[in-house]
Amino acid sequence: MSAPIIARVEGGAFHAMANDLGELLADVVNAGASVGFLRPLSAAAASAWWRSIDDGVRAGHIIVLVARVDGRLAGTAQLRLAAMPNQAHRADVAKVLVRPSMRRRQLGGTLMSAIESEARQRARTLLVLDTESGSDAEKFYVALGWTRSGVIPRYAQDTDGTMRATTIFYKELTR
Repeated sequence: MSAPIIARVEGGAFHAMANDLGELLADVVNAGASVGFLRPLSAAAASAWWRSIDDGVRAGHIIVLVARVDGRLAGTAQLRLAAMPNQAHRADVAKVLVRPSMRRRQLGGTLMSAIESEARQRARTLLVLDTESGSDAEKFYVALGWTRSGVIPRYAQDTDGTMRATTIFYKELTR
């Protein structure tokens, strides 16, 4: 496996990638990742969701990074910039997705490092995210140095519809 290539996707290029991103999202959800969708998730429905955030990407409120390995889309992550004037120092991290066949190869960590770099470039010093409590993702964020803020019970359904708790994390960045 070659080293991953991480790139920001903007404007028309983002819209053109909706089908590839939809395939990735469907692959991740259908493998059990709890990222807001229930299974079975079709690639068409997942692609439609990506198209629904196109305006936010074009406006620069949502930063989308993709990871390619050997030319193939292997992962993605989003940085969602807070819009209110008193929140210009923070952003949410969302939809950190790594294709199941590409996991355990440090791709997620590489994406998260790139997300933090994007945040620093925009003078964002506080990042926030949530993930299903007890999941591999929770362990992943702890290993990356994120701080648990709290747990909310019955926050969302997992991919099979079972109510699960979510853990809220934050990370303070230095410039």
